[in-house]
Amino acid sequence: MILASLTHAREPVAFTTFEAWWAATAPLRVHPSTVDRAIAQGFASDRLGMAFAGGYCSAMIALGAPDDGTPSALCATEDEGGHPRAIKTRLESGRVTGTKRFVSFGTFAKHLLVVASEGASEGRNRLRVVQVAASDVTLDPGMELPFVPEVPHASVVLENVAGQVLPGDGYERYLKPFRTIEDLHVNAAVLAYLLNVGLRFGWSNAAKEDLLAALASAVTLGSMEPSSIAAHRTIGGLLGNATRIIDSLDWSGAEPGERARFERDRPLLEVASKARAARRLKAWR
Repeated sequence: MILASLTHAREPVAFTTFEAWWAATAPLRVHPSTVDRAIAQGFASDRLGMAFAGGYCSAMIALGAPDDGTPSALCATEDEGGHPRAIKTRLESGRVTGTKRFVSFGTFAKHLLVVASEGASEGRNRLRVVQVAASDVTLDPGMELPFVPEVPHASVVLENVAGQVLPGDGYERYLKPFRTIEDLHVNAAVLAYLLNVGLRFGWSNAAKEDLLAALASAVTLGSMEPSSIAAHRTIGGLLGNATRIIDSLDWSGAEPGERARFERDRPLLEVASKARAARRLKAWR
């Protein structure tokens, strides 16, 4: 079990470039469980941004992206956002045309899972997901974000690009569950990163126990169906606990630069918080 390997501090992988980090963490991406992979990569990270990268790439594998040692990105967001009604990218005869505004991992992404529309039916945008090789498109690097600047992103214009149309409804099978899958994997990686910080800088046993308990919950959640009501409710509890734990951490003994990076990057954890809260409310209803 992955938690058995988190008993002692380890020297994190020092970030220099995204490419170097990806190569250095390759041995950690061998766990059969994608949540275990996220935890292993988070524990080896020297900052929240790289924990996010490890969690996100693990979430993509859980969603169904190729598990070939290269990073993939789900491409949904367009000019009007990422809501199903906002998807204007078209799928016609196996070819995709449209623009996506946010591609995680930027020009380093090798596989793009593009959410596209086959048209409307009964007032509903009929979505599919098409796997496109990044080598078949042009990725334009995006501006550096105010948080996690080490994780690149890009935009992409697709002009009649051929791809593999993946089975299942694009919303029900991919877009909808990914919000939950990403929350689970990213938070597992972030909690593992913080546990290693605590082990390295001598945080209290109580703080480390709280982090381990939350990680044990994440491992269990990895076996649940992400679209189930039970998963939404339980992941809501995990995220609530994670927030409370993070708020209570005493960084006074940590290296100042690491603490400063974490405070800079913490807003990442609040991205899509309104949508997350809405999912929790719906699950309890």
